[in-house]
Amino acid sequence: MRIEGDWDRDGAVCVRQAFSSDDLALAAEAIEANLANLSPMAKRASADDDAPFVEDFRSWDRIPAMERFIRTSPGAAIAAELTGSARIRLYHDHLLVKEPGTRQRTPWHQDQPYYNVDGTQNASMWFPVDPVDRSATLEFIAGSHRGPWFMPRTFLDEQAKWFPEGSLAEMPDFAADPERFRVIGWALEPGDAVFFNMLTVHGSGGVTGPHRRRVLSVRYLGDDMVHRPRSWMTSPPFPGLEDELPAGAELDHPLFPVLWP
Repeated sequence: MRIEGDWDRDGAVCVRQAFSSDDLALAAEAIEANLANLSPMAKRASADDDAPFVEDFRSWDRIPAMERFIRTSPGAAIAAELTGSARIRLYHDHLLVKEPGTRQRTPWHQDQPYYNVDGTQNASMWFPVDPVDRSATLEFIAGSHRGPWFMPRTFLDEQAKWFPEGSLAEMPDFAADPERFRVIGWALEPGDAVFFNMLTVHGSGGVTGPHRRRVLSVRYLGDDMVHRPRSWMTSPPFPGLEDELPAGAELDHPLFPVLWP
């Protein structure tokens, strides 16, 4: 395993070849099983005249291969090392599949504003089972994990559905000031993964050429992460959880099993 980048400085790193061929096969099996059995939370994140970009959430407890990959792969141990946590819980899984020719860019965004958790010791793993060119990979604004929060908007029509207009800063034009906003990203081979903080701004391009971009993303919760019920619909939703866990409580619940140690 080789780590490229600086977690504390940038809020994102590339982890090279930490996953075995068995891990890859299990992740691919999980992705295909999920595509064949989408949940009610699944959605198409590309326009009708574009190739499909399919997302789904929280499938680990109904797709056996998904649960096996999450529990047996080294992702949780890596998240513990990066975040300095003594214990890692699962937050949720996230399927992201862009079929060949998908033009839809995943726009710049932060994940944290969509979530019902708070804290800094967290990590999201973006694990592709296909080779990913630099043009199609996940990119990050280095250092953006230090804040602030930016206005979350829907990907296709840029609607503010989570916060009232004007209540958060709008996403800057990062391309207009490349010296201030350093963009980082890595071409990836099967067995590589990127890890990033939930507040790190990230996005990705479309997929050109004949190849798919199948990604299984796993979100990990470290030591200081707590439940933070929201007044808006989170993505993914956890309906009724606020009746079981008070605000500020540790995520000690069957929905968030301990993965490490």
